[in-house]
Amino acid sequence: MVTREDVESYLIRMDVEYEEIDDGMYLVRSRSERLPIVVHHSPPLLVLRLKVMDLEGDPASLAELYRTLLELNATDVVHGAYGLEGEELVLGLSLQLESLDYAEVQAAIESLQMAASSHMEQIRNLAAAPVED
Repeated sequence: MVTREDVESYLIRMDVEYEEIDDGMYLVRSRSERLPIVVHHSPPLLVLRLKVMDLEGDPASLAELYRTLLELNATDVVHGAYGLEGEELVLGLSLQLESLDYAEVQAAIESLQMAASSHMEQIRNLAAAPVED
């Protein structure tokens, strides 16, 4: 099983900036992406979360955004899924620590970054769109 020390060594190998913000919880920033990812060693899982944005306004006004996020989850997000945590839109995934390796962690982090950056303009536009009567 992958240990906390293994996760930290993976982050060092990836040449990303990171800081341990709690036991086994890291805030990871790549050199090219501005959105940080929280990587949490929480046996039996490694949990990765990326905050995309805060959502404001009436939930009914965000219906088109929610539909688009569900469609992206089904068609375009290779690892993980978009979800809501309170009033925050997050992109997250969980990996089993039992058979996890460096390449899998690297692919998961890159997949979250790529999904968020490629969808960001569409998500922002839908989140800011006025409700039509």
